[in-house]
Amino acid sequence: MTKIDKSVLTFGITIFLKFMLFDILWCIPTTFASLSTVECYTTKLIATLILLIPYAFFRMWKTETLIMFLLDFLLIANLMYFRTYYTAIPLNSYGLSGNLADFTGSVFDSLRWYDILFPLSTLAAAVVHRRTKTAHQKRPAPVLAYSVVLAVIVCIFGTVTLIKGGFSNAYKEYRDKAYFCSSGPSLYTVFGSLCYDLAAQQQKLTPELEAKIEEWLSKKPKHEVALPDSSTNRRTNCIIILAESLESWVLEKEVEGQEITPYLNKLLKDSTTIYAPHVLTQVKGGRSIDAQLILCTGLLPINSGTYSSQYPNHVYPSLQKAMHEKNHSRNYLLTIDKISTWNQGPIAQSFGMDTIIAYHDFELTEAFGTHKRTGDGSFFAQCQEKIEKEEIWKEGGNAYMQLITYSGHAPFILPEYLREISFSSDIPEKMGNYMITARYTDKAIGKFVEYLKTLSQYKETLIVITGDHEGLASYRAELCESPGGKGIVSDKQFTPFIVVNSPIGMRYDEVMGQIDMYPTLLNLLQLDDYYWTGLGESILNPEKKGFAVGSQMNVEGEGYSPEDEDFAKEAYDISVIIYRIIRFHSFLKLYGILPTNYCFGTSNHFRTKHLKMFMFNHPSIKYLTFCIIYDCITLIIGNIKRFRFKF
Repeated sequence: MTKIDKSVLTFGITIFLKFMLFDILWCIPTTFASLSTVECYTTKLIATLILLIPYAFFRMWKTETLIMFLLDFLLIANLMYFRTYYTAIPLNSYGLSGNLADFTGSVFDSLRWYDILFPLSTLAAAVVHRRTKTAHQKRPAPVLAYSVVLAVIVCIFGTVTLIKGGFSNAYKEYRDKAYFCSSGPSLYTVFGSLCYDLAAQQQKLTPELEAKIEEWLSKKPKHEVALPDSSTNRRTNCIIILAESLESWVLEKEVEGQEITPYLNKLLKDSTTIYAPHVLTQVKGGRSIDAQLILCTGLLPINSGTYSSQYPNHVYPSLQKAMHEKNHSRNYLLTIDKISTWNQGPIAQSFGMDTIIAYHDFELTEAFGTHKRTGDGSFFAQCQEKIEKEEIWKEGGNAYMQLITYSGHAPFILPEYLREISFSSDIPEKMGNYMITARYTDKAIGKFVEYLKTLSQYKETLIVITGDHEGLASYRAELCESPGGKGIVSDKQFTPFIVVNSPIGMRYDEVMGQIDMYPTLLNLLQLDDYYWTGLGESILNPEKKGFAVGSQMNVEGEGYSPEDEDFAKEAYDISVIIYRIIRFHSFLKLYGILPTNYCFGTSNHFRTKHLKMFMFNHPSIKYLTFCIIYDCITLIIGNIKRFRFKF
């Protein structure tokens, strides 16, 4: 064997070991079950042989080294993403990399020291090549033998995949399994995950898919009125506080003699408060923007990517629109983020927001983090000032206000002058920082709620406080096992659901999903006649079963059957299909092909004569054409309507 042959082996083995190292790091917090499959190794061999072509055939060692460095970057980026979102980077999210500028601290917090092994292996391979290469006989690898080996491996992979119904079906089947739901990138490599995302985007809306939704909705428990229709006890205003990364375990808890959330704990004791401590996180790659979707529309996030980038101009059903229809409310979004972050601007408009108060409308005070953002204390103080000046929520009018906090973002490092509590070295640093930040947010929320109680319209105001998603991500297992965190930090991804000044008070200790908040709020706001009641179930329904399915298909709770579990898991797929229907119906309504009161949530909603005529006749051509035209028109309309927003 010549020395140049050794270089082929060096580069090839190094690339293959990179994939295996990625798999090991990926599987540690999930499961190593994927390493026992044929697909796991055949896909890596295929990827290795393809990536090795520049050197094997053309002896371009510098190009090969560059490719390996790019592979290192791709693998590390996906591991960092996984440590927070428990999935690979979705295809569409590569175009949203600009969002990272606002979350640099969280990004660096996702790095691990051993990630450096990836680029070090590339450097080592390059050094070995330079030391072993010779100036003579630079013959390429035999093309025929190389191609035969590649073809054999492809055939093995293809045969196994076809037996399972094809690539998309096999990937989906693994994703729906309890122990394989996060194993896609380990089974098929990052490239396979991207291929699945691309294939999912090409899926066409068919009559069969619509029938599937109709059948699922018909089996879903019917949304019922929970409160008597009383004009004296109605809530015509709604204020929702989405607290960044707020988890339930910090509530009603003392650590080293210090109460973590004294104000929220005080609210929980009020007879007019509803408290549900076990709300299972159901957000996916969109995180905070996914939480807004679940809470406001009663839909679940898409399986890959973010709905805000793929479906920004849809005509969504929403809590805001229900409030406006019945109470003639003015709808406000208040956030210290930029409207470009997660595409918040177009989404807010699609949800029915009338006014956006965002980044440039707030003074940058109590700011901290890599990219300075207004702290929660200052944020709520400025929101109070805007109400006092009647810049928002004018006297005599009804309002829906959605406030999005920011200070709870990882890595949870609060400036010293804002800290009110501290902990000994017995408490893990990450856990301590999280509790210190939670105390800061608790105080900020407390001052704002106390101000709201002084307003004349408080009696008719419902205040909702909830975490947008869990916050500890990959640190959870480590903190739960540590001496300082054991018995304090929850091993479940639970966020709190608190309703202040509710028409009824209660504590709901069963497990619920974030998806159940939307129908619960419809009950409490007496908006039960709104056409879309969501995919979840109100906790005011005494027949509701106390369980939920998380974004990783993890099931928490009890009192459910296997059929209940399968039905709840199917809701994620149903939601994805509904996005396509909303897209199509938005165009049809715009041009009067469907009446404006036509919706996917009403009876016989897929049997309309016009829908059949326009959709089932050459569905792929018609649907694609309508979608393209619709996107263009809504883009123009959206720009025209921008004068309604305060940027």
